[in-house]
Amino acid sequence: MRPWPIHTRHLLLALTAGVLAVGLSMLPTQAQAPAALSGQASSAAEGAMEGVVVSAKREGSTVTVSVASDKDGRFSFPAAKLAPGRHALAIRAVGFELDGPKSAEVVAGQPTTVDIKLRPTKNLAKQLNNAEWLASFPGTDTQKKALLNCISCHNLDRIVNSAYSADEFMQVFDRMTGYYPGSTPQHPQRLVGDARRNLGQGAGVKAMAEYLASINLSKDESWNYSFKTLPRPTGRATRVVITEYDLPRKQIQPHDVVVDSDGIIWFSHFGEQFLGKMDPKTGQVWEYPIPLIKAGFPIGTLDLKTDKAGNLWVGMMYQGCVARFDKKTETFKVWPIPKEWQTDAAQSGHLDPSATHIDGKVWVKNSDRSQILRLDPETGQWENLGSFSDPANGKRLGVYGIPADRDNNLYLLDFSSSNVGRIDAKTGQFTIYSGALPNSRPRRGAVDEHNRLWFAEYAGNAIGMLDPKTGKVQEWMLPTPWGQPYDVVTDKNGEVWTGSMMSDRVSRLDPKTGDFVEYLLPKTTNIRRVFVDNSTSPVTFWTGSNHGASIVKVEPLD
Repeated sequence: MRPWPIHTRHLLLALTAGVLAVGLSMLPTQAQAPAALSGQASSAAEGAMEGVVVSAKREGSTVTVSVASDKDGRFSFPAAKLAPGRHALAIRAVGFELDGPKSAEVVAGQPTTVDIKLRPTKNLAKQLNNAEWLASFPGTDTQKKALLNCISCHNLDRIVNSAYSADEFMQVFDRMTGYYPGSTPQHPQRLVGDARRNLGQGAGVKAMAEYLASINLSKDESWNYSFKTLPRPTGRATRVVITEYDLPRKQIQPHDVVVDSDGIIWFSHFGEQFLGKMDPKTGQVWEYPIPLIKAGFPIGTLDLKTDKAGNLWVGMMYQGCVARFDKKTETFKVWPIPKEWQTDAAQSGHLDPSATHIDGKVWVKNSDRSQILRLDPETGQWENLGSFSDPANGKRLGVYGIPADRDNNLYLLDFSSSNVGRIDAKTGQFTIYSGALPNSRPRRGAVDEHNRLWFAEYAGNAIGMLDPKTGKVQEWMLPTPWGQPYDVVTDKNGEVWTGSMMSDRVSRLDPKTGDFVEYLLPKTTNIRRVFVDNSTSPVTFWTGSNHGASIVKVEPLD
Protein backbone atom coordinates (compact mmCIF):
# COMPACT_ATOMS: atom_id res chain seq x y z
CA MET A 1 0.00 0.00 0.00
CA ARG A 2 1.48 3.30 -1.06
CA PRO A 3 1.78 6.11 1.48
CA TRP A 4 -0.09 9.35 0.85
CA PRO A 5 2.39 12.24 0.63
CA ILE A 6 0.53 15.40 1.59
CA HIS A 7 2.28 18.75 1.93
CA THR A 8 0.71 21.09 4.50
CA ARG A 9 1.60 24.61 5.43
CA HIS A 10 1.40 25.31 9.09
CA LEU A 11 -1.49 27.51 10.12
CA LEU A 12 -0.55 31.06 10.90
CA LEU A 13 -1.43 30.71 14.53
CA ALA A 14 1.83 32.15 15.77
CA LEU A 15 0.00 34.12 18.32
CA THR A 16 0.74 37.72 19.03
CA ALA A 17 -0.15 36.95 22.62
CA GLY A 18 2.46 34.22 22.59
CA VAL A 19 5.08 36.67 21.41
CA LEU A 20 4.10 38.85 24.36
CA ALA A 21 4.81 35.97 26.71
CA VAL A 22 7.16 36.32 29.59
CA GLY A 23 10.07 35.53 27.33
CA LEU A 24 11.95 33.34 29.74
CA SER A 25 15.11 32.91 27.70
CA MET A 26 15.13 36.38 26.13
CA LEU A 27 15.66 38.36 29.32
CA PRO A 28 19.19 39.56 30.07
CA THR A 29 20.90 38.01 33.03
CA GLN A 30 20.34 40.14 36.12
CA ALA A 31 23.14 39.10 38.46
CA GLN A 32 22.47 42.12 40.65
CA ALA A 33 18.90 40.97 41.24
CA PRO A 34 18.80 37.33 42.46
CA ALA A 35 15.01 37.50 42.71
CA ALA A 36 12.56 39.50 40.64
CA LEU A 37 9.78 38.97 43.15
CA SER A 38 9.89 37.50 46.64
CA GLY A 39 8.02 37.55 49.91
CA GLN A 40 6.34 35.48 52.58
CA ALA A 41 3.07 33.55 52.52
CA SER A 42 1.16 33.50 55.79
CA SER A 43 -2.28 33.29 57.36
CA ALA A 44 -3.83 34.12 60.70
CA ALA A 45 -4.59 30.43 61.17
CA GLU A 46 -1.07 29.07 60.59
CA GLY A 47 1.35 31.98 60.55
CA ALA A 48 4.13 31.36 58.02
CA MET A 49 2.97 28.68 55.58
CA GLU A 50 5.13 26.11 53.80
CA GLY A 51 4.10 24.60 50.48
CA VAL A 52 1.93 27.43 49.18
CA VAL A 53 2.17 27.51 45.38
CA VAL A 54 2.43 31.17 44.36
CA SER A 55 1.80 32.10 40.71
CA ALA A 56 2.56 35.27 38.74
CA LYS A 57 1.21 36.11 35.28
CA ARG A 58 2.14 39.32 33.53
CA GLU A 59 -0.65 41.40 31.97
CA GLY A 60 -1.09 40.43 28.31
CA SER A 61 1.06 37.31 28.64
CA THR A 62 0.24 33.69 27.90
CA VAL A 63 2.76 32.39 30.44
CA THR A 64 2.30 31.78 34.18
CA VAL A 65 5.29 31.16 36.45
CA SER A 66 4.89 29.49 39.84
CA VAL A 67 7.10 28.76 42.84
CA ALA A 68 6.43 27.26 46.29
CA SER A 69 7.04 28.69 49.76
CA ASP A 70 9.65 27.09 52.03
CA LYS A 71 9.46 26.10 55.71
CA ASP A 72 9.54 29.78 56.70
CA GLY A 73 6.79 30.67 54.26
CA ARG A 74 9.23 32.45 51.94
CA PHE A 75 8.97 32.29 48.17
CA SER A 76 11.20 33.70 45.46
CA PHE A 77 10.85 34.09 41.68
CA PRO A 78 14.24 34.00 39.89
CA ALA A 79 15.02 37.22 38.05
CA ALA A 80 15.30 35.41 34.71
CA LYS A 81 11.74 34.10 34.99
CA LEU A 82 9.67 37.30 35.28
CA ALA A 83 9.68 40.16 32.79
CA PRO A 84 9.05 43.72 34.02
CA GLY A 85 5.42 44.73 34.31
CA ARG A 86 2.32 44.19 36.41
CA HIS A 87 1.72 40.58 37.34
CA ALA A 88 -1.52 39.06 38.61
CA LEU A 89 -0.90 36.88 41.67
CA ALA A 90 -2.63 33.62 42.56
CA ILE A 91 -2.06 30.86 45.11
CA ARG A 92 -2.81 27.19 45.58
CA ALA A 93 -3.12 25.93 49.16
CA VAL A 94 -6.15 23.72 49.70
CA GLY A 95 -8.43 25.16 52.35
CA PHE A 96 -7.21 28.70 51.76
CA GLU A 97 -7.67 31.49 49.24
CA LEU A 98 -5.70 34.64 48.50
CA ASP A 99 -6.66 37.59 50.68
CA GLY A 100 -4.17 39.94 49.08
CA PRO A 101 -2.42 41.55 47.42
CA LYS A 102 -3.79 40.38 44.07
CA SER A 103 -1.00 41.86 41.92
CA ALA A 104 2.60 43.05 42.03
CA GLU A 105 4.76 45.35 39.89
CA VAL A 106 8.07 43.86 38.72
CA VAL A 107 10.72 46.45 37.85
CA ALA A 108 13.77 45.62 35.74
CA GLY A 109 16.90 45.23 37.83
CA GLN A 110 15.10 45.89 41.11
CA PRO A 111 13.82 43.17 43.46
CA THR A 112 10.16 43.49 44.44
CA THR A 113 8.96 42.25 47.83
CA VAL A 114 5.34 41.29 48.40
CA ASP A 115 4.05 39.47 51.47
CA ILE A 116 0.84 37.65 50.67
CA LYS A 117 -1.93 36.87 53.11
CA LEU A 118 -4.21 33.86 52.93
CA ARG A 119 -7.62 33.35 54.49
CA PRO A 120 -9.76 30.22 54.94
CA THR A 121 -11.82 29.40 51.86
CA LYS A 122 -15.60 29.59 51.98
CA ASN A 123 -15.98 26.84 49.37
CA LEU A 124 -13.66 23.89 50.03
CA ALA A 125 -15.55 21.63 47.61
CA LYS A 126 -14.58 23.88 44.72
CA GLN A 127 -10.89 23.40 45.55
CA LEU A 128 -10.84 19.61 45.80
CA ASN A 129 -8.94 17.75 43.10
CA ASN A 130 -9.94 14.33 41.84
CA ALA A 131 -7.69 12.49 44.31
CA GLU A 132 -9.23 14.41 47.22
CA TRP A 133 -12.74 13.64 46.05
CA LEU A 134 -11.90 9.93 45.87
CA ALA A 135 -10.35 10.04 49.34
CA SER A 136 -13.49 11.78 50.64
CA PHE A 137 -16.03 9.40 49.12
CA PRO A 138 -17.49 6.71 51.38
CA GLY A 139 -17.31 3.15 50.10
CA THR A 140 -14.71 0.56 49.20
CA ASP A 141 -11.67 0.97 47.00
CA THR A 142 -13.36 -1.32 44.49
CA GLN A 143 -16.33 1.05 44.28
CA LYS A 144 -14.06 4.06 43.95
CA LYS A 145 -11.87 2.49 41.26
CA ALA A 146 -14.93 2.23 39.04
CA LEU A 147 -14.55 6.01 38.62
CA LEU A 148 -10.95 5.95 37.41
CA ASN A 149 -11.90 6.09 33.74
CA CYS A 150 -14.31 9.01 34.26
CA ILE A 151 -11.56 11.61 34.45
CA SER A 152 -10.41 10.94 30.89
CA CYS A 153 -13.24 13.22 29.77
CA HIS A 154 -14.17 15.30 32.83
CA ASN A 155 -13.34 15.85 36.50
CA LEU A 156 -15.19 14.13 39.31
CA ASP A 157 -16.82 17.36 40.48
CA ARG A 158 -19.11 17.02 37.45
CA ILE A 159 -20.45 13.82 39.01
CA VAL A 160 -20.69 14.96 42.63
CA ASN A 161 -22.44 18.21 41.73
CA SER A 162 -25.07 16.37 39.69
CA ALA A 163 -28.46 15.24 40.97
CA TYR A 164 -28.90 12.16 38.77
CA SER A 165 -30.57 9.11 40.23
CA ALA A 166 -29.21 5.61 39.58
CA ASP A 167 -31.68 5.13 36.72
CA GLU A 168 -30.67 8.44 35.19
CA PHE A 169 -27.00 7.50 35.47
CA MET A 170 -27.78 4.34 33.49
CA GLN A 171 -29.07 6.55 30.68
CA VAL A 172 -25.95 8.70 30.91
CA PHE A 173 -23.77 5.58 30.68
CA ASP A 174 -25.57 4.44 27.56
CA ARG A 175 -24.97 7.81 25.94
CA MET A 176 -21.34 7.94 27.05
CA THR A 177 -20.41 4.64 25.39
CA GLY A 178 -21.02 6.33 22.04
CA TYR A 179 -18.53 9.17 22.60
CA TYR A 180 -15.00 9.39 21.24
CA PRO A 181 -12.35 9.13 24.04
CA GLY A 182 -11.16 12.69 23.32
CA SER A 183 -14.61 14.14 23.89
CA THR A 184 -15.14 16.79 26.52
CA PRO A 185 -18.44 18.20 27.82
CA GLN A 186 -17.81 21.30 25.69
CA HIS A 187 -16.78 19.42 22.53
CA PRO A 188 -18.29 15.93 22.33
CA GLN A 189 -17.68 13.71 19.31
CA ARG A 190 -19.89 10.72 18.48
CA LEU A 191 -18.51 7.39 17.36
CA VAL A 192 -19.69 6.02 14.02
CA GLY A 193 -21.89 3.01 13.29
CA ASP A 194 -21.74 0.19 15.82
CA ALA A 195 -18.53 1.37 17.52
CA ARG A 196 -18.97 1.62 21.28
CA ARG A 197 -16.71 2.00 24.30
CA ASN A 198 -16.90 -0.62 27.01
CA LEU A 199 -18.17 0.42 30.45
CA GLY A 200 -18.86 -3.12 31.56
CA GLN A 201 -22.22 -4.83 31.65
CA GLY A 202 -25.05 -6.14 33.76
CA ALA A 203 -24.98 -5.95 37.54
CA GLY A 204 -21.59 -4.21 37.64
CA VAL A 205 -22.84 -1.20 35.68
CA LYS A 206 -26.00 -0.98 37.76
CA ALA A 207 -23.94 -1.11 40.96
CA MET A 208 -21.76 1.73 39.68
CA ALA A 209 -24.85 3.82 38.91
CA GLU A 210 -26.18 3.23 42.42
CA TYR A 211 -22.83 4.17 43.92
CA LEU A 212 -22.63 7.43 41.97
CA ALA A 213 -26.15 8.32 43.06
CA SER A 214 -25.06 7.79 46.68
CA ILE A 215 -22.20 10.33 46.51
CA ASN A 216 -23.84 13.14 44.49
CA LEU A 217 -26.66 15.57 45.32
CA SER A 218 -29.56 13.38 44.22
CA LYS A 219 -30.79 12.82 47.78
CA ASP A 220 -29.84 16.04 49.54
CA GLU A 221 -28.70 19.61 48.93
CA SER A 222 -25.29 18.91 50.44
CA TRP A 223 -22.89 15.97 50.65
CA ASN A 224 -23.28 13.63 53.61
CA TYR A 225 -19.56 12.95 54.00
CA SER A 226 -16.63 15.03 55.18
CA PHE A 227 -13.96 16.31 52.84
CA LYS A 228 -10.41 14.98 53.03
CA THR A 229 -7.54 17.05 51.65
CA LEU A 230 -3.95 16.27 50.77
CA PRO A 231 -1.04 17.87 52.65
CA ARG A 232 0.88 20.74 51.04
CA PRO A 233 4.42 20.15 49.73
CA THR A 234 7.34 20.28 52.14
CA GLY A 235 11.13 20.19 51.93
CA ARG A 236 12.56 19.34 48.48
CA ALA A 237 9.06 19.42 46.98
CA THR A 238 9.07 23.22 47.40
CA ARG A 239 12.34 23.66 45.47
CA VAL A 240 10.87 24.03 42.01
CA VAL A 241 9.88 26.51 39.32
CA ILE A 242 6.80 25.66 37.24
CA THR A 243 5.95 27.39 33.97
CA GLU A 244 2.60 27.03 32.21
CA TYR A 245 2.19 28.11 28.58
CA ASP A 246 -1.41 28.81 27.52
CA LEU A 247 -2.38 27.43 24.12
CA PRO A 248 -4.41 29.56 21.69
CA ARG A 249 -7.76 27.80 22.05
CA LYS A 250 -9.50 26.18 25.01
CA GLN A 251 -10.49 23.30 22.75
CA ILE A 252 -6.87 22.15 22.36
CA GLN A 253 -6.16 19.01 24.38
CA PRO A 254 -2.38 18.47 24.44
CA HIS A 255 -2.01 14.73 24.98
CA ASP A 256 1.60 13.81 24.24
CA VAL A 257 4.38 16.39 24.60
CA VAL A 258 7.94 15.86 23.32
CA VAL A 259 11.01 18.10 23.09
CA ASP A 260 13.22 17.84 20.00
CA SER A 261 16.99 18.29 19.77
CA ASP A 262 16.53 22.03 19.09
CA GLY A 263 14.52 22.55 22.27
CA ILE A 264 11.23 22.98 20.37
CA ILE A 265 8.07 21.55 21.94
CA TRP A 266 5.75 19.32 19.88
CA PHE A 267 2.35 18.08 21.03
CA SER A 268 -0.51 15.94 19.79
CA HIS A 269 -4.12 17.18 19.80
CA PHE A 270 -6.45 14.65 21.42
CA GLY A 271 -9.60 16.22 20.02
CA GLU A 272 -8.49 17.90 16.78
CA GLN A 273 -6.66 17.04 13.56
CA PHE A 274 -3.47 19.01 14.17
CA LEU A 275 0.14 18.56 15.17
CA GLY A 276 1.17 21.34 17.52
CA LYS A 277 4.49 23.14 17.88
CA MET A 278 5.63 25.67 20.48
CA ASP A 279 8.77 27.73 20.94
CA PRO A 280 9.35 27.86 24.73
CA LYS A 281 11.56 30.93 24.38
CA THR A 282 8.67 33.06 23.13
CA GLY A 283 5.51 31.05 23.75
CA GLN A 284 4.79 31.20 20.01
CA VAL A 285 2.51 28.40 18.76
CA TRP A 286 1.96 26.83 15.34
CA GLU A 287 -0.53 24.15 14.28
CA TYR A 288 -0.03 21.83 11.31
CA PRO A 289 -3.24 20.30 9.92
CA ILE A 290 -3.06 16.53 9.56
CA PRO A 291 -4.86 15.07 6.50
CA LEU A 292 -8.42 13.89 7.06
CA ILE A 293 -8.71 10.32 5.77
CA LYS A 294 -12.08 9.00 7.01
CA ALA A 295 -14.65 11.77 6.61
CA GLY A 296 -17.37 11.69 9.24
CA PHE A 297 -15.26 9.79 11.78
CA PRO A 298 -13.97 11.38 15.00
CA ILE A 299 -10.79 13.42 14.76
CA GLY A 300 -7.91 13.63 17.21
CA THR A 301 -4.54 12.01 17.84
CA LEU A 302 -2.82 10.30 20.76
CA ASP A 303 0.72 8.85 20.57
CA LEU A 304 3.45 11.26 19.46
CA LYS A 305 6.89 9.72 19.16
CA THR A 306 10.12 10.25 17.25
CA ASP A 307 12.27 7.89 15.22
CA LYS A 308 16.07 7.96 15.29
CA ALA A 309 16.12 10.42 12.37
CA GLY A 310 14.05 12.90 14.37
CA ASN A 311 10.83 12.47 12.37
CA LEU A 312 7.61 12.79 14.34
CA TRP A 313 5.08 9.95 14.20
CA VAL A 314 1.50 10.34 15.37
CA GLY A 315 -1.34 7.86 15.94
CA MET A 316 -4.51 9.12 14.28
CA MET A 317 -7.08 7.30 16.43
CA TYR A 318 -10.43 6.73 14.65
CA GLN A 319 -9.04 7.96 11.36
CA GLY A 320 -7.46 4.48 11.21
CA CYS A 321 -4.02 5.72 10.12
CA VAL A 322 -0.55 6.63 11.29
CA ALA A 323 1.31 9.69 10.03
CA ARG A 324 4.95 10.74 9.82
CA PHE A 325 5.91 14.42 9.82
CA ASP A 326 9.15 15.64 8.31
CA LYS A 327 10.13 18.82 10.19
CA LYS A 328 12.41 20.09 7.42
CA THR A 329 9.86 19.89 4.58
CA GLU A 330 6.76 20.22 6.80
CA THR A 331 5.37 17.23 4.93
CA PHE A 332 3.10 14.48 6.23
CA LYS A 333 3.05 10.93 4.92
CA VAL A 334 0.04 8.91 5.95
CA TRP A 335 -0.36 5.12 6.03
CA PRO A 336 -3.96 3.95 6.47
CA ILE A 337 -4.62 0.56 8.04
CA PRO A 338 -5.55 -1.79 5.16
CA LYS A 339 -9.23 -1.70 4.22
CA GLU A 340 -9.78 -5.34 5.10
CA TRP A 341 -8.88 -4.57 8.74
CA GLN A 342 -10.88 -1.35 8.94
CA THR A 343 -14.12 -1.29 10.94
CA ASP A 344 -16.18 1.43 12.59
CA ALA A 345 -14.16 0.69 15.75
CA ALA A 346 -10.71 0.69 14.09
CA GLN A 347 -8.45 2.92 16.17
CA SER A 348 -4.74 3.50 15.66
CA GLY A 349 -3.89 5.69 18.63
CA HIS A 350 -0.74 3.86 19.75
CA LEU A 351 2.48 3.29 17.84
CA ASP A 352 6.23 3.09 18.38
CA PRO A 353 8.83 4.02 15.73
CA SER A 354 11.69 4.51 18.21
CA ALA A 355 13.65 1.42 17.07
CA THR A 356 12.61 1.42 13.42
CA HIS A 357 16.26 1.81 12.42
CA ILE A 358 16.87 -1.75 13.69
CA ASP A 359 14.62 -3.61 11.25
CA GLY A 360 12.68 -0.95 9.32
CA LYS A 361 9.38 -1.69 11.11
CA VAL A 362 6.96 0.53 13.03
CA TRP A 363 4.71 -1.06 15.63
CA VAL A 364 1.03 0.00 15.62
CA LYS A 365 -1.93 -1.08 17.73
CA ASN A 366 -5.47 -1.31 16.40
CA SER A 367 -7.63 -0.98 19.51
CA ASP A 368 -10.39 -2.91 17.76
CA ARG A 369 -9.80 -6.29 19.48
CA SER A 370 -6.31 -5.13 20.57
CA GLN A 371 -4.69 -6.22 17.32
CA ILE A 372 -0.94 -5.70 17.00
CA LEU A 373 0.19 -4.48 13.58
CA ARG A 374 3.59 -3.89 12.04
CA LEU A 375 4.25 -1.40 9.23
CA ASP A 376 7.16 -1.24 6.81
CA PRO A 377 7.08 2.46 5.86
CA GLU A 378 9.43 1.95 2.90
CA THR A 379 7.20 -0.58 1.14
CA GLY A 380 3.88 0.39 2.72
CA GLN A 381 3.29 -3.26 3.65
CA TRP A 382 1.40 -4.12 6.83
CA GLU A 383 1.45 -7.26 8.98
CA ASN A 384 -1.31 -8.21 11.37
CA LEU A 385 -0.01 -10.27 14.28
CA GLY A 386 -3.52 -10.47 15.71
CA SER A 387 -4.60 -10.35 19.34
CA PHE A 388 -2.68 -11.89 22.23
CA SER A 389 -4.01 -13.79 25.22
CA ASP A 390 -2.77 -14.78 28.65
CA PRO A 391 -1.86 -18.48 28.31
CA ALA A 392 -2.78 -19.03 31.96
CA ASN A 393 -6.47 -18.26 31.47
CA GLY A 394 -7.01 -17.63 27.75
CA LYS A 395 -8.18 -14.06 28.36
CA ARG A 396 -7.34 -11.61 25.60
CA LEU A 397 -5.06 -8.76 26.68
CA GLY A 398 -6.75 -5.36 26.71
CA VAL A 399 -3.64 -3.63 25.42
CA TYR A 400 -3.07 0.08 26.03
CA GLY A 401 0.54 1.23 25.58
CA ILE A 402 2.95 -0.56 23.23
CA PRO A 403 6.52 0.54 24.04
CA ALA A 404 9.29 -1.01 21.96
CA ASP A 405 12.69 -1.87 23.41
CA ARG A 406 16.07 -1.00 21.92
CA ASP A 407 16.00 -4.12 19.70
CA ASN A 408 12.46 -3.31 18.47
CA ASN A 409 10.87 -6.10 20.45
CA LEU A 410 7.45 -5.01 21.66
CA TYR A 411 5.86 -4.82 25.10
CA LEU A 412 2.09 -4.99 25.50
CA LEU A 413 0.73 -3.20 28.59
CA ASP A 414 -2.49 -4.95 29.56
CA PHE A 415 -4.93 -2.34 30.86
CA SER A 416 -7.36 -5.03 32.00
CA SER A 417 -5.05 -6.95 34.39
CA SER A 418 -1.52 -6.76 35.81
CA ASN A 419 0.11 -8.36 32.79
CA VAL A 420 2.93 -7.13 30.60
CA GLY A 421 3.39 -9.10 27.40
CA ARG A 422 6.50 -9.20 25.22
CA ILE A 423 6.72 -10.07 21.52
CA ASP A 424 10.11 -11.11 20.19
CA ALA A 425 10.38 -9.22 16.90
CA LYS A 426 12.47 -11.93 15.22
CA THR A 427 10.80 -15.13 16.38
CA GLY A 428 7.30 -13.94 17.31
CA GLN A 429 7.63 -15.66 20.70
CA PHE A 430 5.18 -14.22 23.23
CA THR A 431 5.94 -14.06 26.95
CA ILE A 432 3.82 -12.83 29.86
CA TYR A 433 5.16 -11.09 32.98
CA SER A 434 3.28 -9.73 35.98
CA GLY A 435 3.95 -7.79 39.15
CA ALA A 436 2.65 -8.47 42.63
CA LEU A 437 -0.05 -5.78 42.67
CA PRO A 438 -3.42 -7.27 41.66
CA ASN A 439 -5.21 -5.72 38.68
CA SER A 440 -2.66 -2.89 38.53
CA ARG A 441 -3.66 -1.98 34.94
CA PRO A 442 -0.30 -1.13 33.27
CA ARG A 443 -0.84 1.85 30.98
CA ARG A 444 2.18 3.51 29.30
CA GLY A 445 5.94 3.55 29.71
CA ALA A 446 9.35 3.26 28.04
CA VAL A 447 12.63 1.38 28.26
CA ASP A 448 15.73 2.86 29.87
CA GLU A 449 19.37 2.73 28.75
CA HIS A 450 19.62 -0.80 30.20
CA ASN A 451 16.64 -1.97 28.12
CA ARG A 452 14.48 -2.35 31.22
CA LEU A 453 10.83 -1.42 30.88
CA TRP A 454 9.43 1.23 33.22
CA PHE A 455 5.66 1.62 33.22
CA ALA A 456 2.75 3.24 35.03
CA GLU A 457 0.43 0.97 37.01
CA TYR A 458 -2.70 3.08 36.76
CA ALA A 459 -5.05 1.20 39.10
CA GLY A 460 -2.17 0.11 41.34
CA ASN A 461 -1.10 3.73 41.98
CA ALA A 462 2.44 2.59 41.37
CA ILE A 463 5.49 2.58 39.11
CA GLY A 464 6.61 -0.77 37.74
CA MET A 465 9.93 -1.91 36.28
CA LEU A 466 10.41 -5.12 34.31
CA ASP A 467 13.94 -6.43 33.86
CA PRO A 468 13.77 -8.84 30.90
CA LYS A 469 17.02 -10.49 31.98
CA THR A 470 15.47 -11.77 35.20
CA GLY A 471 11.81 -11.67 34.23
CA LYS A 472 11.06 -9.94 37.54
CA VAL A 473 8.85 -6.89 38.09
CA GLN A 474 9.67 -4.38 40.83
CA GLU A 475 7.02 -1.94 42.02
CA TRP A 476 7.06 1.37 43.89
CA MET A 477 3.82 2.74 45.35
CA LEU A 478 3.24 6.48 44.96
CA PRO A 479 3.17 8.22 48.37
CA THR A 480 0.02 10.18 47.54
CA PRO A 481 -3.15 8.06 47.51
CA TRP A 482 -5.28 8.08 44.38
CA GLY A 483 -2.49 9.42 42.20
CA GLN A 484 -3.12 7.01 39.29
CA PRO A 485 -0.04 7.56 37.10
CA TYR A 486 -0.51 7.45 33.33
CA ASP A 487 3.06 7.27 31.97
CA VAL A 488 6.63 6.80 33.22
CA VAL A 489 10.02 7.96 31.93
CA THR A 490 13.58 7.75 33.27
CA ASP A 491 16.19 10.50 33.20
CA LYS A 492 19.97 10.60 32.67
CA ASN A 493 20.56 10.31 36.42
CA GLY A 494 18.58 7.08 36.78
CA GLU A 495 15.64 8.80 38.45
CA VAL A 496 12.09 8.02 37.36
CA TRP A 497 9.30 10.49 36.62
CA THR A 498 5.55 10.21 36.34
CA GLY A 499 2.49 12.47 36.53
CA SER A 500 -0.90 12.02 38.13
CA MET A 501 -4.23 12.22 36.34
CA MET A 502 -5.86 12.80 39.74
CA SER A 503 -3.73 14.64 42.31
CA ASP A 504 -2.12 17.37 40.14
CA ARG A 505 1.31 16.14 41.25
CA VAL A 506 4.49 15.29 39.37
CA SER A 507 6.34 12.44 41.07
CA ARG A 508 10.12 11.90 41.01
CA LEU A 509 11.46 8.55 42.23
CA ASP A 510 14.99 7.58 43.21
CA PRO A 511 14.74 3.80 42.70
CA LYS A 512 17.98 3.21 44.64
CA THR A 513 16.47 4.54 47.86
CA GLY A 514 12.75 4.33 47.11
CA ASP A 515 12.39 8.01 48.00
CA PHE A 516 9.84 10.17 46.18
CA VAL A 517 9.61 13.92 45.68
CA GLU A 518 6.18 15.15 44.57
CA TYR A 519 5.73 18.62 43.06
CA LEU A 520 2.26 20.17 43.32
CA LEU A 521 1.15 21.96 40.15
CA PRO A 522 -0.61 25.34 40.42
CA LYS A 523 -3.81 24.23 38.70
CA THR A 524 -5.93 21.17 38.05
CA THR A 525 -3.81 19.29 35.50
CA ASN A 526 -4.96 16.12 33.77
CA ILE A 527 -1.53 14.65 32.95
CA ARG A 528 -1.05 12.09 30.18
CA ARG A 529 2.30 11.52 28.43
CA VAL A 530 5.38 12.72 30.36
CA PHE A 531 8.74 13.75 28.92
CA VAL A 532 12.12 14.60 30.47
CA ASP A 533 14.61 16.87 28.73
CA ASN A 534 18.05 15.55 29.70
CA SER A 535 19.92 18.43 28.04
CA THR A 536 19.43 20.66 31.09
CA SER A 537 20.92 20.37 34.57
CA PRO A 538 18.92 19.58 36.61
CA VAL A 539 16.69 17.84 34.08
CA THR A 540 13.44 19.48 32.96
CA PHE A 541 10.05 17.75 33.03
CA TRP A 542 7.38 18.51 30.39
CA THR A 543 3.75 17.51 30.04
CA GLY A 544 0.44 18.73 28.67
CA SER A 545 -2.55 19.86 30.69
CA ASN A 546 -4.99 17.75 28.71
CA HIS A 547 -8.11 19.54 29.97
CA GLY A 548 -6.43 22.89 30.60
CA ALA A 549 -5.18 23.76 27.08
CA SER A 550 -1.62 24.42 28.23
CA ILE A 551 1.91 23.04 28.19
CA VAL A 552 3.58 22.63 31.58
CA LYS A 553 7.30 22.77 32.38
CA VAL A 554 8.63 21.66 35.78
CA GLU A 555 12.18 22.71 36.69
CA PRO A 556 13.46 21.20 39.94
CA LEU A 557 16.11 23.30 41.67
CA ASP A 558 18.12 20.25 42.77
